[in-house]
Amino acid sequence: MTYVVTESCIKCKYTDCVDVCPVDCFREGPNMLVIDPEECIDCTLCVAECPVEAIYAEDDVPDAQQAFIALNAELSRDGSRSSRGRTARRTPTSGPRCPTRSTCSSARGAMRMQALALVLAALPALAWAQGSGNQVVKPRSPPIG
Repeated sequence: MTYVVTESCIKCKYTDCVDVCPVDCFREGPNMLVIDPEECIDCTLCVAECPVEAIYAEDDVPDAQQAFIALNAELSRDGSRSSRGRTARRTPTSGPRCPTRSTCSSARGAMRMQALALVLAALPALAWAQGSGNQVVKPRSPPIG
């Protein structure tokens, strides 16, 4: 089973699905992206990232859009690999994409880790500011000597 891009993707400008694909199976058609059925590994990452909900498992494509199964296969043979969105977001030092969305494998993951580190660093200060209940507790002075 493979995944299929359907009608909602026509003239769509979002490329989030391309960014998360670990095997670069997206191809550019004349007015939409398509998935190469020979390269798709059924990881489902693109489905969750598609903001227009245009990607379906081949078995779940709505009846009215069944023609897109053949269209994806046909256009993927003729189309070029899609790099839309990838060049701007990937950095030279970032590693390959991981199907498990490992935070160490992408620039986006590195930013998430930095944000998490900032939040975790702020937690002791937040706990101190909250004190017990809504009362602010002032810090004690460190012992001298």
